[in-house]
Amino acid sequence: MKVFDLQCEAGHGFEGWFGSEEDYQSQCARGLLTCPLCGSAEVVRLPSAPRLNLSAARASAPATRSAAPVQVPAARPVSHPAPAATPERQQAEAIFLQAVRHVLAHTEDVGPRFAEEARRIHHGDAEARGIRGQATPEERRELREEGIEVLALPVPEGLDGPLQ
Repeated sequence: MKVFDLQCEAGHGFEGWFGSEEDYQSQCARGLLTCPLCGSAEVVRLPSAPRLNLSAARASAPATRSAAPVQVPAARPVSHPAPAATPERQQAEAIFLQAVRHVLAHTEDVGPRFAEEARRIHHGDAEARGIRGQATPEERRELREEGIEVLALPVPEGLDGPLQ
């Protein structure tokens, strides 16, 4: 199993787990790697140091032996420099993803019927429950004018499928 540090063009850092180097290369070539936060397909592999326990190897290896250089495949270029992934930013992104996953797990997706279903719930014509779906800015404005609270929540593209 290979674990790589990855980053999208917006600077969101995340891990990718692959069965092998070839699996990583194949997914990269087919455009299957996307950022779990923003859905961007412009993903690069960040340099990372392997974590190896070499204490036993050092004890038995000759002192003149040097490690062979490792060749890492070139990452696809990113169109603009990504902001630094500070611990605070990473923590904020993790909290946001956790909140989005909670909303997705505890609401019913009514799709483009969101405004209609929100009105039915508000007027007592449908069972009160948490719903989510798509609404235009105009529909959201009209719902607010009617006293129906709505919140536009951008759901990252990678989370709109089955939850894992």
